[in-house]
Amino acid sequence: MEQKPFRASLQTVWHYFSLTYDVVWNVTLILLITALCLVCFAVGIGAGYFAFLVKDMAVPSHDKMKSEIYSYEETSHMYFADGVYLGRFRSDLDREAVRLADVSPYVVQAVIATEDEHFYEHDGVVPKAVIRAMFQEVTNSPNKSGGSTLTQQLVKNQLLTSEVSFERKAKEMLLALRLERFLSKEDILEAYLNVVPFGRSSSGRNIAGIQAAAQGVFGVDAKDLNLAQAAFLAGLPQNPFVYTPFAADGSLKQDLSAGLERMKTVLYRMKRAGYISDKQYKEALAYDVTKHFAAPKPTPFERYPFLTMEIERRAKEVLAETFAKRDGHKPEELKRDAGLYRRYAGEAAKALRQGGLRIYTTIDKAIYEQMQRVAARYPYYGSDRVYYTKDKQTGKTIAERQPVEVGAMLIENKTGKIISFVGGRDYKREQLNHATQAHRSNGSTMKPLLVYAPAMEMGVVQPGSVIPDLPLSIGSYSPKNADGKTHGLVSARRALQQSYNIPAVRIYTKIQSRHPVDYLLKMGVTSVAKQEENNPALAIGGTHIGVTVEENVNAYATFANYGSFVDAYMIEKITDKDGTIIYQHTSKPVPVFSPQTSYLMIDMMRDVLHGGTASSVARYLTFSADWAGKTGTSQDKHDSWFVATNPNVTFGVWIGYDRPAPLESRYKGLSYSRRTQLLWAQFMNAAHHVKPKLIDPPERFLMPGGIVRRAYCAASGFSPSEACKKAGLVRYDLYNAKFTPRQGSDDYLVEGRFVVIGGRRYAALETTPEEFVTRGIIINPKWLNQWGIDGMTSAGDDLVVATLKENGRVPAPPSARLNGRTLVWDRHRERDVIGYRVYQVSETGERQIAAIIKVEEAASFSALKPGAAYYVTAVDIAGRESAPSGKVALPAAQPAPPANPPAREDNAENGAASPSAPR
Repeated sequence: MEQKPFRASLQTVWHYFSLTYDVVWNVTLILLITALCLVCFAVGIGAGYFAFLVKDMAVPSHDKMKSEIYSYEETSHMYFADGVYLGRFRSDLDREAVRLADVSPYVVQAVIATEDEHFYEHDGVVPKAVIRAMFQEVTNSPNKSGGSTLTQQLVKNQLLTSEVSFERKAKEMLLALRLERFLSKEDILEAYLNVVPFGRSSSGRNIAGIQAAAQGVFGVDAKDLNLAQAAFLAGLPQNPFVYTPFAADGSLKQDLSAGLERMKTVLYRMKRAGYISDKQYKEALAYDVTKHFAAPKPTPFERYPFLTMEIERRAKEVLAETFAKRDGHKPEELKRDAGLYRRYAGEAAKALRQGGLRIYTTIDKAIYEQMQRVAARYPYYGSDRVYYTKDKQTGKTIAERQPVEVGAMLIENKTGKIISFVGGRDYKREQLNHATQAHRSNGSTMKPLLVYAPAMEMGVVQPGSVIPDLPLSIGSYSPKNADGKTHGLVSARRALQQSYNIPAVRIYTKIQSRHPVDYLLKMGVTSVAKQEENNPALAIGGTHIGVTVEENVNAYATFANYGSFVDAYMIEKITDKDGTIIYQHTSKPVPVFSPQTSYLMIDMMRDVLHGGTASSVARYLTFSADWAGKTGTSQDKHDSWFVATNPNVTFGVWIGYDRPAPLESRYKGLSYSRRTQLLWAQFMNAAHHVKPKLIDPPERFLMPGGIVRRAYCAASGFSPSEACKKAGLVRYDLYNAKFTPRQGSDDYLVEGRFVVIGGRRYAALETTPEEFVTRGIIINPKWLNQWGIDGMTSAGDDLVVATLKENGRVPAPPSARLNGRTLVWDRHRERDVIGYRVYQVSETGERQIAAIIKVEEAASFSALKPGAAYYVTAVDIAGRESAPSGKVALPAAQPAPPANPPAREDNAENGAASPSAPR
């Protein structure tokens, strides 16, 4: 009886338990189903939202995606001649691509352990991480772990913007999944390491990519990074400009703790991931990376400002032409169409700054550096000029100092390679490149290019041609020689050697109608306009804007190339980062002069250095070569030049002020021309020290066929006549066989009557008294008429007589006086007086001529007779005689008393006795 209630109780309990279980199970099942429905609903909503976010996105193709992933900005590089590395191209960001195989394994491990520990396991996206990141974003959690894989970060950097939005995140995930299908993990990792930013380098420049980071932070290649260095760099991308050790100016930050703590975090994660052992971990922590940071080093622009800017300018030009040619445009179109030029210049600039190009130049590093040292240390430029100007902002008057500037260029003749140049003394003061961009009057260095060589090519003159260096006027223009004198009849060789201006202008006027400027244009001198041809001053450098040093030197190299112009260049070739040639320079020689003209020009310019205006150069040089050159000075000594060539190279130097002003005539004991020549020689001595065989070739300029040596008459330039031979005027010189001296008539030399005044001959008139006339061989005025010379006021040559203009008045009487026992008088001030007559006057008043004194002789007469009176008259060229001067008389001689009275003495032999002395 007692067992029934117990069973009943058990049954009751079980009943309620079963009932509760069923209820709980059903409720749980309902909740699970509801939760599953909610999850599915949420997933559906999420998938729908995801689809909504990416519905307008164009899915890129495999090729396009790969192209954009690998299309990252990469720094271009510059090289000196022979592949000597110069440095990185000037850009906003330093980046250099590197293969994964050339990256330290520590870097790969550090990046994966820090940025994406499941990199080798996921397919581009880690859902758990994405959900965690989204939850943190929705709940505005202060701790955000981030959900991007390395693949997603690569996609964000290369394919998307940095915009923070769910749409961008959705696109990032989709593209990451797609990218993982196209590229291997190694390809993705390599691209990531080349893209990611790493802060700043020791030069203060922005850097991206592991190779630029390794070099910029530690001064080593990416493959040589040790564990601690790799960990330090791997920590930078999370916040590059916080963790970077360098400030914007390249200096080391005072507080490096943020970057060092980040390095420790990276090392810990590497140990946790099993990449490094505990021992390696501790050793890396003990390594002091701060002692191995790269030392500050100047950028190529800071070291070589003129050079890097010139390379940039020229590289942009050749690339613009190359890209235009690619699209079917000719270089002439770029010059005519400004819009077209801007388009291709922009493309070229972008390629240079972002394309990772390799720019190879012709500049010899050692010679270039030596020349910069010479330019910096040269002590004889001259004094600075001070100008006072108003400051535009403050309105205050400030002093502005302008030093003497310099431009120089060295070119290899046969190839046109620009071996070296000097752009100026201080780029910070003046950014203008005085070798390639400054236009200045080239003075007398224009004469060989525009006058003598073209005239010889035309057969108008040859080295032995005789040109009158006599006063010349062309309208209002009257050229003058540097010494202010004229030198009569001179050969073309002599005129060039001594740099006489008047003969050069005379020759130019004879060839002016035959377009000599065309020769300049063929030689690359494009700064001189065709319209300037009518200006006779162009013959001696009177240009509108001037020429550059490069143009001048390049043109002179034409003579060394026996008449072929080879355009100078600096960019040898440009390749892409894989070595494919984008641009390759090719020389195209342009025939300008015959070999005969070129050699004769060289031979004439040799004399400039031997007895001419550049005779000091030989003393300044430390070596000897077959140099031929020309000096040049512009009007008022604003510019001073010297350009010379030898069989290998041509080198030229210019000095002057940026704001044109006269150079000092003398400075520290040297004239301005000597200072220029000394600087030229010091540049060449420095270059010779580096490359002696280049600067001092053993061979000389070789005389081509078709050149002969012939006699000529120094009075005319014709083949010598008998009269010329008798006068001793036969000279010899080299000629182009086609233009030897022609046979002239004998009447170009005649016997003439002339008077000499001030060392110059003037034609006597019919009324000129014969006693003042000299007879001798002179040039027939008819020959001078061929040069447009019809009467001169002065000549300065023994063969040329000028016209002395008589004033039409009777000369004033001279002022005579005694000087001891000599009659002297003052020279007459009237220019037409040709001499004096000295008259002796007797006591009866009769007079006779005692002496004829020509004006060139001493104004004195010493053969005076005691007691006679004398006076002087002046005679002019027309024969008019002045009134007498005052009479001057030497006192009559008196018998002198004996010094001692004669002694009384008896003379036994003659029986006479001496008279007694007076008492």
